[in-house]
Amino acid sequence: MKTTTLTKLGGILAASALALSACGASNSGGEPAGGGGDETNADGKDWSQCTPGEGSKDVADLEDDEKTVSLGIFNGWDESYATVYLIKNVLEEDGYKVETKELDAGPMFTGVAKGDIDFFTDGWLPLTHESYIEQYGDKLVDHGCWYDNAKLTIAVSEDSPAKEIGDLKDMGDEYNNILYGIDAGAGLTKTTKEKAIPEYGLDNLEFKISSTPAMLAQLKKSTEAGENVAVTLWRPHWAYDAFPVRDLKDPKGAMGDAERIFSFSGKDAADEHPYVSQLLQNLVLDDDHLASLENLMFSDEHYGGDDHEKAVAEWLKDNPDFVDQWKKGELAK
Repeated sequence: MKTTTLTKLGGILAASALALSACGASNSGGEPAGGGGDETNADGKDWSQCTPGEGSKDVADLEDDEKTVSLGIFNGWDESYATVYLIKNVLEEDGYKVETKELDAGPMFTGVAKGDIDFFTDGWLPLTHESYIEQYGDKLVDHGCWYDNAKLTIAVSEDSPAKEIGDLKDMGDEYNNILYGIDAGAGLTKTTKEKAIPEYGLDNLEFKISSTPAMLAQLKKSTEAGENVAVTLWRPHWAYDAFPVRDLKDPKGAMGDAERIFSFSGKDAADEHPYVSQLLQNLVLDDDHLASLENLMFSDEHYGGDDHEKAVAEWLKDNPDFVDQWKKGELAK
């Protein structure tokens, strides 16, 4: 997922532009920048080596004197709302007063570095937010990664015949010779058009560029009708829980490598909140957990982005051991 500055900015700006509902949440979420394969060491650190939950330990012996905390949410990034409202639920049960602030990536990094916001959970590395780490890294505290599979994908209906992206060259008729895409300016669209299609020789397909809602509507329509469909998608995304879809293998690496998602705070916030800091260090969400939580929060069949607190409470009720394992540092692989 490492190419030019244009690709990086395309991914960041496209993801920021995906806000769909009046409450500020999206039906789409963050999207990796996409491209290439070389590792990137922002601020002198190889962020690709992080293991989710690394440094986990029981929080039972930790306590914060200051029990008012602010948590930052990236506008329109589903996993940002999901993680922050998970943390908010747990902290409020522990007697904290929690304030949430919704900002785009640039103002968020700036605000946390200046101490105006305490914590955020949506730093995509080593590529998507590389420039912010280079700029603000010496003013931030890294609280580890909680997810390690943020990547661009081409996905198909679960029981359809294609197994690899290259199969679509010879199996195009099975998918009406269409690959459904999202917004024209998205990093995902650029990577698909400039990398996947030429490298796998998919000129036989019509690459139908439209919007994320249109792509999801087609995915819903096709899977409900039992029809084969191919779409551009990315992880994490609630579509993997809502619809019977799977990723096509990418042996040429055309869609890029997976990124990690990190939590950060300012230095003062880390000192003032050792309990919250360790709770973030302990957080691990795999694809199944994250997709099911986001599906509950954002899909129209459930809460549709209208009540994050109720959605999280329902998810925790369905996953009764999660918080206990989280606090004990037992979510790590």
